[in-house]
Amino acid sequence: MERRRGRVLQVGLVLLGAALVFLGDMPWVPTVAAMLAAYLLLRVGLGVIGSFARPVPEPPPPGELRRVRMQFRCVLCGTEVRMTVANDEQPAPPRHCMEDMEFVAPTME
Repeated sequence: MERRRGRVLQVGLVLLGAALVFLGDMPWVPTVAAMLAAYLLLRVGLGVIGSFARPVPEPPPPGELRRVRMQFRCVLCGTEVRMTVANDEQPAPPRHCMEDMEFVAPTME
């Protein structure tokens, strides 16, 4: 279905460009450049709109790893750890110096 829609778009733009060049007495180089720009804009626009139509994927089952971005700091020595993968959305803090580390608010990077 997607390939057919893309092919129809390509054929339509080629026919429009040919009509403008031959019937409208337009120069062919700017017309071809405009058709390429229009094709790229339409493809990107349809791709963005199509991405909104896809459902949000289901969360992974418990026990699988998921992406997180959390930073922890040891209260005793100041060591910082960035956690990027965890088995839960709110994992337990890691331990350092025999104590639980405290959560540090994420920085703007």
